This record gives sequence, structure tokens and C-alpha cells, in this order.
Amino acid sequence: MVYAALGAVLLAGCASMPDSGGLRDVESTPRQETGVRVFAMPPAENATPGEIMQGFLEALTSDDPEYDTARKYLTADAVRTWRPKRSTTVLANGPSIESTCQPGGREETSSVTCLLAGNRVATVDAQQAYQPATGSYREKLHLTKDPKNGQWRIDRLPDGVVMGKSDFQRNYMSVNKYYFASNTAVGPNRQPVAVADPVFVRSKVDPMTQVVRSLLKGPSTWLGPVVRSSFPSGTALQRDVSGLTPDDQNRLTVPLNLKASQVAAAKCTEMAAQTLFTLRNLAPTLESVELRGTGGVRLCDLTAEHAESAAWHGASKHPEYLYFLDGKRRLVRIPTGSTGTSAFPVPGPLGEGLRALQSVAVSRDEHTAAGVGNDGGSLYVTSLASGGSLGPARVSSSGPTPAERLTTPSWDARGDLWVADRDPKHQRLKVLEHGVTEPEDVAVPDLPGRIKQARVAADGVRIALVVEKDGKQSLLIGRIQRDDGTGQGISVVELRSAAPDLEQVSAISWAGDSRLLVVGQEQGGVQQLRYVQVDGSTLDGPAPGALTGVKAIAASEDERVPLVACSGDGIVRLPSGTQWQKVDKDGTAPVYPG
Repeated sequence: MVYAALGAVLLAGCASMPDSGGLRDVESTPRQETGVRVFAMPPAENATPGEIMQGFLEALTSDDPEYDTARKYLTADAVRTWRPKRSTTVLANGPSIESTCQPGGREETSSVTCLLAGNRVATVDAQQAYQPATGSYREKLHLTKDPKNGQWRIDRLPDGVVMGKSDFQRNYMSVNKYYFASNTAVGPNRQPVAVADPVFVRSKVDPMTQVVRSLLKGPSTWLGPVVRSSFPSGTALQRDVSGLTPDDQNRLTVPLNLKASQVAAAKCTEMAAQTLFTLRNLAPTLESVELRGTGGVRLCDLTAEHAESAAWHGASKHPEYLYFLDGKRRLVRIPTGSTGTSAFPVPGPLGEGLRALQSVAVSRDEHTAAGVGNDGGSLYVTSLASGGSLGPARVSSSGPTPAERLTTPSWDARGDLWVADRDPKHQRLKVLEHGVTEPEDVAVPDLPGRIKQARVAADGVRIALVVEKDGKQSLLIGRIQRDDGTGQGISVVELRSAAPDLEQVSAISWAGDSRLLVVGQEQGGVQQLRYVQVDGSTLDGPAPGALTGVKAIAASEDERVPLVACSGDGIVRLPSGTQWQKVDKDGTAPVYPG
């Protein structure tokens, strides 16, 4: 009766699967309410091969922690060899089954081969990292009939699990793990810089424990070369630990397999910061983390307040001002928390109007600004202080038109300034370390087209590029690898798509540790504003309010500040819970620090 009651929740939303006829889709389970957990039914007595296949696929989408019900559809040998956590394949719809399974042995009545088919959307690897995918999916599963009891079971199948997109969205959630940028520290206290590494975990299967285990195993393969973890190699949760959850004071204790002698105080603080930043994705009210070693020995603890001084974390840095260009092409600003519309020129030459500007970027400490001249051909860097001088151009472009010259510049937390030259005859990505050194060319060996826009992440190890090829503009994320002493300089490598379904991306801005705000169009569609994840996954939740004629957008890693855009109405902003509001009808090029 218990199995029947639990199974009814799932089976009510799934199509039945006959054992004859053509291909049919296994319909994805309808989205459930957050508190509902779905469990599948075990194999029925004397189930046909088609029913075994159907039941097995349904069991893959259940909330069974170790896939115990799915294993009941397998032979004993297959149970021992199947590795469901090796990967997850996401298909546009539920996988199709060849229901007239073909004979696979000498005795047609005891062995059959079935085919699963569909169109790939994405894969999630053993590290729980998401990557968009395309192309067809075709995998064979072999079933055999037990000669003793006459029951059909699956005896050969590929590792991993497969499910439709809607089932994936119901079963999994995206969470940022945090590591530190390798060999990078900022500020007078030399703080390490936190870097988000998004992964997907099963949302109703002890997600907090899952995330901690994933954090301890280390960063994803793509991000690994440019980040480090403060946890010693081999660190894991103590045996049989599960159900991690904060207490009624919003404090969490994490038992690790470490001895106190293995952990220095400073490193332990960094370990706790990694844990706290990571788990606040799941528990935003989490106030503190305590790490304990073997024997229950306290290693260290860290409060949310002190975590911000233990590491530089972009999402916690509240911008003081919103900046944009007024009708006179001067740099002006408005306090971030202001509800007014009065903007005032910034101190220094960029606010004095000594040179008309096309675009600007303000350093993350808001002490320095970079401006591109109105013709797009010259980049200037100057202090945001009274009495400063503009000085000579730091980078110049000879592109034939302003749109083929310099992009809007961008700053990272190290204080490095990034800009691309769009000159068709001499395309380059450049960086000025700390904003003051001679411009250095950045190699982009796998660049598939021409850079139209470039925005570096706060952490300085990822960069978003809008790249044009064959009339289409796509959004790519690259990993920044810095000179490691080999003399190879700085490069951007392993570009990957962050918005695979958009073919015309016209404006971008970082809007969180691992997401961007994008203005773009799908094939045959209209302009839209959308949040996208750096790994190319689809975000749940509402998109920003509709806005037409968007030319530029500005968001912050601090998600509490309003979105800002330049549209046909000039500068407009979107405070939380309201509609777009006009700020300055003559303004252009809005930016937050970064």
C-alpha cells in the first residue's frame, strides 16, 4: 500500500509504455511542488520488456537517494557494474523507447535489445558540472529473462542516468561552490578572491551534504587550472555523515576527517569561508560555520560577518554609485541607494568634460576610471579625484568606424583593466595590469570570430565575450590563464557557450558570481532580457521586466542593486518589485563598478 501510494504520484503524470508498436516518448514528469518527493514503483510481477524499460526510466527521475528502486530493474551483475552518478544526460523530451525490442540471443523469448533515443540538451558529468550539448542520443539496453523465475531484467546498460529537460529541472538545482583564484590577492590585507564554480545537485536528496562533499572533492575540470582550495588533499566528511543542516541559531557544524595538527589557523579560516559562501546558496540565513576534526575537536569557526574580511567576495561588495554619460558625454554618477534622478559629474577630468566619451568603466574600489573617447579610438585612465589630469591615451585603435574600434573597458578585482580592439585588420584583446602597466596582448587561441564586447568577471579568472561569426553574435565564457613563469603571458582558453539558444547577443553585464544579464534574440524571435548561467544552463525564476530598444545594460554582482539600461527613453532603472523608471533621457553607457 505504501509503494502504491508513493508510486501513484509519479505514474499519474507518466504515459504508459506498450511492448509493441513504434517509437513513443516517455513523457516528462510534471513539475512538482517544492515539498513533494517522488518515488517510483518496483517491477511488477511478469512485467513485459517494455514495462521494465518504462519503469526503469521512471525510477531514474525519482527522489530515491541511491537509485535503489531503479536497481530492482537490473540483474544482479548489472547492479554491481552500473554507475548512475557518473553522468546525467538531459534530453529535450523524455527518452523514446523502441518498444518492439529486437531479439538479441539464440532464443528470441529470453533476450531482447532496446534502444533509447532523443535529442541532447546537456550533460552533467561526474563532478556535477553542467555543459550544453547538441546532437542525437542513441543508447542500447539489453534485457534478459531469468530462466528460474521468468522475470525480465536489464543486464547491460550504459553508465549514468538519462531524463527529459522538465524532469531534470524538477530533480536538480544549481549551486555555486567557492574556491580561490590561484596566486591572487587583493587589498591591503591581501585577501584571497572567491570564485564561483556552479554545479548541479539533486534538490530533494540531502542537498547540503551533497554540496559539501562536492566542495571537498575540488573544483570542476574547466575551472581547476586557475583556482585553489584551502582544504588539504584528501579532506572528506567523516564516515556516515548525512543530513547536514543548520541548527535553530542558523549555525552549522561540519565534521571532517582532519586532525587539528593538519590545519593551520589561517587556512582553516579560508576553509570555513569556502564552506560558508557555498552553503549560503542553500541557506541564505546561515550565520556561521564550525569545522570539526576527528574526535569532535573544534578546528575553527567563522561567522558570515567575518567571512567578508577573510576573502574578497564579489557578491558582498556593494557599489557606492551608478555611473553613466550625460548629454554632454561627461561621466556622472548617482548614489546606488538613491531614489532620485539627479546625477552629478564625478571628480576629475572625466567629469569635467575635457574630452567627450563613448563608454566608461569604473574600478571596483571606485577610485579610478577608464574612458573611451567619443570616436572609439582612444582609451584613457585617470583618477576619480579633483585635480587629476587625463594624460595620453593608453590604448589606441585605427578601426574604420567607431563600432570597429575599442569596446567598453572592464575592471577585475585585481585592478586589471581589459579592453578589446575590434579593428578588422588588427583584432586584439588587451589588459593593463593594475590599470597602469603598458598594455599587454592577450592570446585567445580558439576564438571563433570577432570580439564585439568583453566583460571580465570580478574574480579575474573568467571573461565573457560576445563574438560575431557569419552574421550571428554569441556569448562565450573563457578561462583566463596568467603567466605562470613560463613566459607565455596571459591567455583566454577553453571558450564555451553561455547562451546556446541566442543567436544575436547585443549587450551583456555580469549580474552575480556565476550569472550574466543578457540582451539577445533567439532565431526568429524578438529582443529580450534574460539571465544566463556561465555554464550555459537555464535559470529558474522570472526574467527582468520587458524593455524595448535596449542599447546597453548594467548590473552588479551584488544582486540587491537595481538593474539599469540605456533604451529609447535614455537611462532607466528597475528597482526590485517595481517597473522600469526613467532616470535621464539624455544619458547613455550606464555602468556599475567593474
